[in-house]
Amino acid sequence: MADVRTRVLITNDDGVAAPGIRWLAYAAHAAGHEVVVAAPQQEASGMSAALNAVTDQGRVVITRPTLPGLADVVSYGVAASPAYITVLAGLGVFGPAPHLVLSGINRGANAGHAILHSGTVGAALTAANQGVSALAVSLDVLTPAAASSATGGAAVAALDAADDEARNWSAAADLAVGLLPWLADAPAGTVLNLNVPDLPADRIAGLRPATLAPFGQVQMTLAETGEGYVRTTVEASEPHPPPGSDLAWLADGYAAVTAVRPPAPDPAVTLPATL
Repeated sequence: MADVRTRVLITNDDGVAAPGIRWLAYAAHAAGHEVVVAAPQQEASGMSAALNAVTDQGRVVITRPTLPGLADVVSYGVAASPAYITVLAGLGVFGPAPHLVLSGINRGANAGHAILHSGTVGAALTAANQGVSALAVSLDVLTPAAASSATGGAAVAALDAADDEARNWSAAADLAVGLLPWLADAPAGTVLNLNVPDLPADRIAGLRPATLAPFGQVQMTLAETGEGYVRTTVEASEPHPPPGSDLAWLADGYAAVTAVRPPAPDPAVTLPATL
């Protein structure tokens, strides 16, 4: 593998002030990479690869926050979705186009087929659409901390009650940055999706390649219907994910990494000559 000292864009969907992006930038900067942070001004979770932006007279609004402990890293707060920010980076808005994109560290696992809806993963897939390899990284704040003592809605509530600054961001950041040399040597447009337990580094059992579970860690359920409205809630998904899947490895205390790709034609489906 190459000794990589590359230009890395770091974005997320939790917002530029979120702790996960700071820890990811710390680790990448400490490893010698040229780092630029560009992330949404506000939380943009669940955006998938949407190209949304807030404009003022047609201009996308951009600020220049100084992130704690990152005075040497150029940072931008952008009134746009993570995928839109990745497109802007490829256009040279934040300096020279990045060699690699890091997206995260997301607060909560992005696992299973539910990654379709993730703004964190959406930014990485958008980078791949531009021929740039990317890594989405998420911290599983539900399985180790909450699911062992709560189920369903109670587990999700426990996720929200914890102190985010006290989470094990550094363990996820170090694993992510450790994958960058491999990613830089991979074919252009390679995308990795990394999920890490919210545990100290010495308590993580290891890193395993994984398949995607057929469901996400949480799921939307219908809580109430009425005349002219519905109310939904989010609850933990059913247990017992398939062996070898990302959620199964997380449940066993391992970090899990999966190679994913942007949408592409499906050669397994034969369409009629005329429709």
